[in-house]
Order: sequence, then structure tokens, then C-alpha cells
Amino acid sequence: MPVSDEALLFDAVREAGALGLSLSKRRDLQRWTKPDGSEVTEADLAINALLEERLRKATPDYGWLSEETPDVPHLRMAQEKLWIIDPIDGTSAFIAGRRDWCVAAALAIAGRPVLAAVYCPLREEFFTAAAGQGASLNGQPLRMPDH
Repeated sequence: MPVSDEALLFDAVREAGALGLSLSKRRDLQRWTKPDGSEVTEADLAINALLEERLRKATPDYGWLSEETPDVPHLRMAQEKLWIIDPIDGTSAFIAGRRDWCVAAALAIAGRPVLAAVYCPLREEFFTAAAGQGASLNGQPLRMPDH
């Protein structure tokens, strides 16, 4: 039985966050400066590879847009379903050993976001959202305050 996109995404982001957490303990990570001046580490690339392996292997007909993968717009735009990935959002924080970095990923269908997951492993925060179902933090629904 095929795994749902939701289960696939949420499991992959949790696994990617765990990998990031283990790599965050290393102080010998290689890092580079990208042409735009932002930094990238071998952890960004390892997490990107993990997400790509999990998500693309299970859904080879979906498009792929990641901060750490060269974009192929004509191929990406031809796909109705598109994974959108930021392997480490907050690479500077990751490098500095701070807690405010996360793994972020989403699925868009026909240009509209339908699923998202953000995992901040050092804060033990796992945010999820699904179109029409709201958002949650660690499995508890998030509510907007009444005003």
C-alpha cells in the first residue's frame, strides 16, 4: 500500500531533523560561501540528499525545488506536484551552534501549498500543516487568538 504524501513528508522531515541534530554536534563540518554570499555546510547537503532520496524515490513524477539543488525550471514547472525544500533554514544559526534552525519542506499542487512540515529538533518543535486541516505543533492544533 503506498504511503500518503502527508506521512511521507512528515516522516522524511523528522528523519532529516534527526540527521541535522546529529551533525550539529560536529565542529569539523565543511562549509562554503555560495555566490549570493550565504553559507552552506555539508550538513545542508546531507539533509538535502536525505530528503531527496526519501521524497523523490517515493514520488519520481513530482517536481523538486530545493535551496541546495540546481533548479531546472522547465522540468519543475511541468510538474503538477512539487516538493519545496529548505534543508536547513537558519544555516548561520546552525553554524554558530544556536537552537534557532530547522528543516522545512512543503508540497504544492498546481501552484498551491497543500502540505508543510517544519522541524526544529533542538527546540523539540514539529510544526505541520495541511490544506483545509489547519496547523499543529507537536500534534496539538494551533489556534489563532480571538480578537
